Amino acid sequence: MGPPGSRGSSTARGSLQHLLLFLLFVGPFNCFASYSRATELFYSLNEGLPAGVLIGSLARDLRLPTAGGQRSVASQPPLSFTLASHGLGGQYVHLDNRSGELHTSAMEIDREALCVESSGATVFEGAAVVSSSSPSSESCLLLLDVLVLPQEYFRLVKVKIAIRDVNDNAPRFPVPHIHLSVPENAPVNTRLAIEHPALDPDVGTNGVQTYRLRDNYGVFTLDVEENESGERTPYLIVMGALDRETREEYVTVIIAEDGGVPPLVGSATLTIGISDINDNCPQFSDSQLNVTLYGNSSLGTHVTTVHAVDMDLGSNAQITYSYSQKVPQPSRDLFHLDESTGTISLSNKVDGDAPRLHRLIILGNGPGCIPAVITVLVTIIKVMMRPPEIVPRFIANEAEGVVYLKELEPINTPIAFFTIKDPDEKYKVNCHLDGDGPFRLQPYKPYNNEYLLETTKPLDYETQQLYEISVVAWNSEGFHVNKIIKVQVLDDNDNSPVFSQQLIELSIEENNVPNAFLTKLHATDADSGERGQVSYFLGPDAPSYFSLDKTTGVLTVSTQLDREEKEKYRYTVKAVDSGFPPRESIATVTITVLDKNDNSPRFINKDFSFFVPENFPGFGEIGVISVTDADAGQNGWVALSVLNGSDIFVIDTGKGVLRAKVSLDREQQSSYVLWIEAVDGGDPALSSTAKITILLLDINDNPPLVLFPQSNMSYLLVLPSTLPGSPITEVYAVDKDTGMNAVIAYSIIGRRGPRPESFRIDPKTGNITLEESLMQNDYGLYRLLVKVSDHGYPEPLHSTVMVNLFVNDTVSNESYIESLLRKEPDISIEEKQPQISIEPTHKKVESASCMPTLVALSIISLGSIALVTGMGIYICLRKGKNHHRADENLEVQIPLNGRISLHMLEKKPMEISNI
Repeated sequence: MGPPGSRGSSTARGSLQHLLLFLLFVGPFNCFASYSRATELFYSLNEGLPAGVLIGSLARDLRLPTAGGQRSVASQPPLSFTLASHGLGGQYVHLDNRSGELHTSAMEIDREALCVESSGATVFEGAAVVSSSSPSSESCLLLLDVLVLPQEYFRLVKVKIAIRDVNDNAPRFPVPHIHLSVPENAPVNTRLAIEHPALDPDVGTNGVQTYRLRDNYGVFTLDVEENESGERTPYLIVMGALDRETREEYVTVIIAEDGGVPPLVGSATLTIGISDINDNCPQFSDSQLNVTLYGNSSLGTHVTTVHAVDMDLGSNAQITYSYSQKVPQPSRDLFHLDESTGTISLSNKVDGDAPRLHRLIILGNGPGCIPAVITVLVTIIKVMMRPPEIVPRFIANEAEGVVYLKELEPINTPIAFFTIKDPDEKYKVNCHLDGDGPFRLQPYKPYNNEYLLETTKPLDYETQQLYEISVVAWNSEGFHVNKIIKVQVLDDNDNSPVFSQQLIELSIEENNVPNAFLTKLHATDADSGERGQVSYFLGPDAPSYFSLDKTTGVLTVSTQLDREEKEKYRYTVKAVDSGFPPRESIATVTITVLDKNDNSPRFINKDFSFFVPENFPGFGEIGVISVTDADAGQNGWVALSVLNGSDIFVIDTGKGVLRAKVSLDREQQSSYVLWIEAVDGGDPALSSTAKITILLLDINDNPPLVLFPQSNMSYLLVLPSTLPGSPITEVYAVDKDTGMNAVIAYSIIGRRGPRPESFRIDPKTGNITLEESLMQNDYGLYRLLVKVSDHGYPEPLHSTVMVNLFVNDTVSNESYIESLLRKEPDISIEEKQPQISIEPTHKKVESASCMPTLVALSIISLGSIALVTGMGIYICLRKGKNHHRADENLEVQIPLNGRISLHMLEKKPMEISNI
């Protein structure tokens, strides 16, 4: 079954097909007009509502009977409501096909995105969104076409949903900074439009309503004008006088506010620049200057400089200087006025007949202004005698009175010749050097009045860059002159870079992030310019995964460092300057990689196997568990513990020695599997486990146990007619030990009877057979003392049992036989070592195919013998101290009732061997 919407749609399509067929045959009757009428419904809702909000009920508003109402014909189908097309409008609403209820869908309605400004409606598959273009309309309509079925209620319903605006958008200026220029002579109430008004997607009162300034400085305000289309434009109004020379810029914040509740605001920075006009004229700070000039001054001598100021900007502030027409021509010829700088200099030689006072009236001219006036009074002092003259001739490079010398120039480097003259040629002139520095001025022989200026020691730019010295000449009348000389020392690449540290010790934790920062190297170079610019380089011994920024000196490592792989790095770095030839210095970098707990303890083997003889003494050393941890310090400390079997076994944490708390018995349990955990001392701690297998080796600590016959008092009837070679009975025994310790041999060590040699026992199986035919005089009771011995090393253990055979045709008197059995037999002991030969089972195997097996078995046998021998010696040495132990505890005896004392048999202590 499909969803409800699809079921309603299929019903609607079927009803439409039936309706069309009906129209073809019936024709245009009045009933068709009533059933096919179109209806309009109008709803309104706010934008941004959640899903499930009821917009309206079409069935109720169309006054159609619903499923719960009374129907005239019960068999008529229910009403069905279907959207004619699932276009754009269908995305925002959900129509219940049965009830006709219209709800908002999960897609939120955004009026500003849905109804952008347009001139009409845009239709999407039967659903349209219409926004009015009329100035007074703020409506945004969502149009839906709904089909109502079945045929008797068929109609096309035009549903119009008006989307009401909510104040969900704040005003926003298109630019964050708005610049506005106002001339400084703008009159009060001047209005200037702000060409970037704020925008608000909301409409009506939710749109922009007012503007304001955060700070109006008392000279500005804002006004808002609305045009025919409803757009509001802010205007800046000048409320007071402006003066650029007082303040050339105002910075404030313009705020736009909408009419929502609560209102939302937006802002931008408003910069109001005050443009300059030519409202200021040049002005001199003084009205008159008084200057004194010697009559013997040379041409070009600076007299004075006049300076006027104009508060305007740019071309409005350009000032030119000129003489007033009141200045006589001789003064104009004697003194030159620079019209741009206002500098007055001596342009002609002062004549003896020239006036001693000159009145120079100078005008400061500005565009469109009345000139400013200043008067310069120049007083010329007549000099009867002229001072000495100093004429320099430079050897070193010189420009505008500055001599340039390289540092490290050799001693006595010549700088300049100075010729000292007396203009009147009547007086003696002396000369000396005034000022500090490695210079000297001395007469240059053999010429008179010639002096040489030279250095007295090398110059050092890093110590001092500029020297100012003065060559002073004076005559005998006390007149003197001086010539100031500046010596500029030029830098040379005479200093190597110097590291702040020659040994740079660093540390970093292992497992660092790639491109980790290590340090920033710093080297200084006392030279200047490019010669003092330092670049950094790694030395040839630096690993490739270290990098050094040549400009900043930042040292990084591009890969993760592993302390377990390498703990210390040591390499060189270079600092190189940019001089020619370049100079360099070297420093050493040492990096210690600090440990992190990133390595788990590691056992030498994942599985350990130990072979231990049973009855091993308690707390004896079973074996050593070797474990290592590649980390250092506390991270590398390892503690061992037994996870299972801790009630039997214990391990030495420091040495890793595994011990058993009690003696172990192989017959109770032949092997143990332990899990040992190693935990390091890191935080958090890391651990690992290893499997320990302990195999107990058998020692001969159990004598054979006779299971049959069960008693020394039991007997068996043997008929005289028994044929030789017939089996009579058997002795059956078991040994709890393993290997050779459990191999049992049977032998008869004592006999009593009429002809006791008539019976023999198989040493391997314990089967007793008749050797010879029994005669009439052989009737009677036979008692065979059987020794059951194992093949243990170093001393086999044994048990004895009495086998009683009664040769007779019948047993007529059991009490008599039992009385004989209760008597202690007089049996002589004939101890013979049983011989057991192991015969090969495959006699037909070719010798060539047996050779590898025989060789392997030989090697294994030799190894076993060596191991058994060693362990036997060890056990003998430990057991020798206990040789007084009772013999009865070493043998299992079945006592015999008779006169013979079985205690007279030879008994030897049982020694336990550990293989």
